[in-house]
Amino acid sequence: MDARLNYFGNALGAKVLRHINSASKVVSDSALPSATQELVKIRASQINGCGFCTDMHTTDAAHAGETAQRLNLVATWREATVFTEAERAALELVEQGTRTADAAGGVGDEAWADASKHFDEDQLAALISLIALINAYNRINVINRQPAGDYQPGQFG
Repeated sequence: MDARLNYFGNALGAKVLRHINSASKVVSDSALPSATQELVKIRASQINGCGFCTDMHTTDAAHAGETAQRLNLVATWREATVFTEAERAALELVEQGTRTADAAGGVGDEAWADASKHFDEDQLAALISLIALINAYNRINVINRQPAGDYQPGQFG
């Protein structure tokens, strides 16, 4: 399977990615825990059917020491006992923030209140930004049919 377009090699596509990557660097350097960041990226990528991003973020998380058990249970986090309350709040927020078209009210007040119990304002800003950014990456890769399975840890940074 080949991508529809060499988006990474296209001058305009590369310029767009540089800007998105700059915003992503701000989030990755934030006080939002890195394990939570990876879980959020993985869950959004699963929901959006982005194999490329799911491959990248599960690989990076495993390389950073995340357990196979937790990675295997991200898709079924509600039934899993291996996630902290803060991680569960972030996973609920990413699900509602990613599926905005599926719910007339968007992100519910309960999900927001729960996240607010676990994260300060800067972390919440980082979490909102991360959800928006991973959804942008997912859409680029899904539209382009970017193949998955060859990602190496740290390949893009």
